[in-house]
Order: sequence, then structure tokens, then C-alpha cells
Amino acid sequence: MERVQLQNWKDEIGRELDDNILAFWIRHAQDDRHGGFIGEIASDMTLKPEADKGLVLNARILWTFACAYRLNPDERYLEMARRAYDALWNQFRDRTHGGLYWMVGVDGTPTQTKKQVYGQAFAIYALAEYYRAIPDPDVLRWATELYELLEKHAYDPVHLGYFEALACDWSPTREMSLSGKDMNEPKSMNTHLHVLEAYTNLYRIWKPEGLRDKLAVLIDIHLDKIVDGGNHHFKLFFSEDWVSQTSHISYGHDIEGSWLLMEAAEVLGDGERTKRVKAEAIEMARVTLAEGTDTDGAILNEADGQGHLDDTKDWWPQAEAVVGYLNAFQLTGEHAYLAAARRSWEFILNFIRDDVNGEWHWGVTRDGRPIAEEPKVSAWKCPYHNSRACFEAMERISQIIKSEGKQ
Repeated sequence: MERVQLQNWKDEIGRELDDNILAFWIRHAQDDRHGGFIGEIASDMTLKPEADKGLVLNARILWTFACAYRLNPDERYLEMARRAYDALWNQFRDRTHGGLYWMVGVDGTPTQTKKQVYGQAFAIYALAEYYRAIPDPDVLRWATELYELLEKHAYDPVHLGYFEALACDWSPTREMSLSGKDMNEPKSMNTHLHVLEAYTNLYRIWKPEGLRDKLAVLIDIHLDKIVDGGNHHFKLFFSEDWVSQTSHISYGHDIEGSWLLMEAAEVLGDGERTKRVKAEAIEMARVTLAEGTDTDGAILNEADGQGHLDDTKDWWPQAEAVVGYLNAFQLTGEHAYLAAARRSWEFILNFIRDDVNGEWHWGVTRDGRPIAEEPKVSAWKCPYHNSRACFEAMERISQIIKSEGKQ
């Protein structure tokens, strides 16, 4: 790909980010009556004003607009980040036990009070990003308090790793599952991946030895327990002592994990771990391209152990593919990965992008029809995957242009 083509691609991504993603959330997602953000908007833009509000949605909005403001200091982005921070502080914070509730009603009354470790991790991730944008010591203090709560209550000192969930008071619970789609098991790939992601961002701004050690352990857990060394896919659910409980494959998590692991290793700065992670990240990208990428360039959702596909194409694996394949190109110099990243982006523009209502569809069927029954905004449909893909892709394309200019 020529330099001018790369620059044009970067500019196109920037327009998508500013005009279609961030602008949508500013225009449509704010809850002017109750504060914070609307809990759900249907695909046809019908508001669900009484829908509960999710921790993940609010934390991801904070991360998105904190990052947007850090990279482009537009006051609108800072206002959105502040609104999200205030929502977490005023509506989700457990003033008795610490941590954050999983779901609250429109008036801020807790409706699901368990401490889902995944949700606490996203709050840490978002608060660290907010601190990077506006270095307020109160923000850092809250992020480190959440980290210490996870280490005190969620860390498994016997088998290592983190339990999936705890009760409101941080006592053990049998209700582990993250959503109705997830197995009720004590440990999961998904939670560990996002604790890794959160601790990576926290380590950028706060560097105690204990956090460094836990980030190193998390990298090792992914390499030694979560990645299947035989097929280079993530295993998804585990018993307490890391026995895998399913043979299902999530192609989106594989390609997302390939670059998040590399990012974690680079931030940690441990040479030997970085070598191990680089080798595995390349294998994960290679396998995803070979097995999980359709002929149109899109990432398929999942497969089971017998090879049966869920062949719908949700928005978030497409976003992660752009970053994961750009990362693989940067690691290998193999142009097949650069081409795969570009094809993923073209699929997004042609099928995932909503040209009528803005933002992105939840997903499309294999023949390209939007999945209208899934929401545009919800506890899970957030601006994080697609905005982050744009932030990452623009930065990585700039690096590629710069590196190719030196050759």
C-alpha cells in the first residue's frame, strides 16, 4: 500500500471517528432527565427511557471520551467524559462496600448489585484513561482503590487469576456468569483479558511493584492457561484450577487478545515476556485470518469444537480485526495482514456502518442484512470497540507511514 493510500485511509478513519461515532454519542446518548446516559436505544432509534443502565456502558463511554480528549482536546469530549465520570461516582458507586454495581435503574437505584470483576476492570481502564487526559489525583486514587479491592477479594492466591464475580459485599457468590450467553464458571478468558487491559492502562500512570508483578502474572496466565498452545485459540471458560470447560472458539476475542497481549508486554517492558507474547500474537492473528475470516474480509463470530459456525458478523470483532491485523503487520512485515486490516475496514464501511441513523449496526447476517432486533445503544453496545479501533488504527498507520519513509 502506497504512502498516499495509507494517509487517505487514516484520514477516512478520522472522519468516521469524529463525524459518525463520537458525534452520535454526543447527540443521542445523554440522559438529560436523570443524568448520565440513556440505558438503551433500539436499532431504529426508539428510546427506551426506563431501561436499566449498565456499568460497562458507562465505563466504556468514559474511556472513549477521555481518550478522544487526550488525543484531540475538544471541550465536547471532555464534557462527555466528565458526565460519564459523574455517573459512575453518583449512580454506580457502592458507598458501603466499595466497588461499583453492575446495573442501576434510571434513578440510580441498584438493580444488580454483584461485583462483576469484568465491570470493575472496565472502571479501572476508564479511570486510568481519564487520568491520562486530566491528571486529577482523585481520579487516580479511585482507580487504585478499585485495583486494591480486586486484589483483596477477587484474586486467587492458590491457582492464580481472578474469580469471575463476587456478591455485593465481596463475599463468594454462585452467580458468576457475565451475561445470559456465558457459562456460570469461576474463571473466564473474557474477564482475564479485560483485567489485563485495565492493569496495562493503570501501569502507564502508576507503577508500584505489586501492580507490575500482577501484570506479569496476567500475561503468563494468558500464555500458559488461556491460549491453547495446539491451535492458538483462546479457551473460554475454566474451573477454579484452570480446567477448560468448553471447546468453543471466539474469533473476535482471539484477534483482540493478540494485540492486547502485545500491548501489555510492551508496557511492562520485560524483554523475555515480550518475545513470547510476540510469537503467540503472530500465531493468533495467523489462525484468525486462516479460520475465522470470511471471504468478504469479515470476522465470523464463533465456532464450536465440531466446527459449527455462528456466522453472524457482530460489530466488535470487525473493529478488533482492524487493529489486530495492523498489529500483525507491524510485527511481521507481511502485507497479507495489512490487506486483511484494510478489508476489515471496507467491510465495516459497506455493511456495519449505519448510513441512516449513524454509528454502527450491532451486526449483520452472513449475507449482509443488519440485525435489526439488536440495539444501537445498550449495556453491551457501547462506543469502545469502534472508537478504539479508530484511535489505534490512526496511530498505527502513522507509524507504518513513518517506518516506510525510513526504508
